[in-house]
Amino acid sequence: MDVILRQDVDNLGRAGELVTVKDGYARNYLLPRGLAYLASEGNRRRIEAEARQRDRRAGAQLESARELAERLEAVSLTFAMKAGEGDRLFGSVTAADVADRLHAEGFTVDKKAVELHEPIKALGVYKVPVRIHQDVKPEVRVWVVKE
Repeated sequence: MDVILRQDVDNLGRAGELVTVKDGYARNYLLPRGLAYLASEGNRRRIEAEARQRDRRAGAQLESARELAERLEAVSLTFAMKAGEGDRLFGSVTAADVADRLHAEGFTVDKKAVELHEPIKALGVYKVPVRIHQDVKPEVRVWVVKE
């Protein structure tokens, strides 16, 4: 059975492609979940219209993400922490701390978007990437100073 994919499907194809699959796979999985349409001229036009709409939306999202990235690049966060010998912190600065401080500055950023792989455990200046879009990842300067 020939179907036109509405979304990317792993090990099958990308959105908008015409693929041939077994009848049962199309009837029982792809079509009920809205992942594909039956291959017809009307559905092909529908997929093209959805693709144009998706591209328009993606362009607008990318533009707003770039504007947000410019504002985030200018942000510098300062954390005053207690530190012991060797400038080691008694606690740590985590991704949630950075996200909370960004929220206090007026940015709505999820803690999962802050790409801090390990908590900061020493004094210093760090550049912390924030993933706000697939193609846009600005870096926020984080200063950890002694209290």
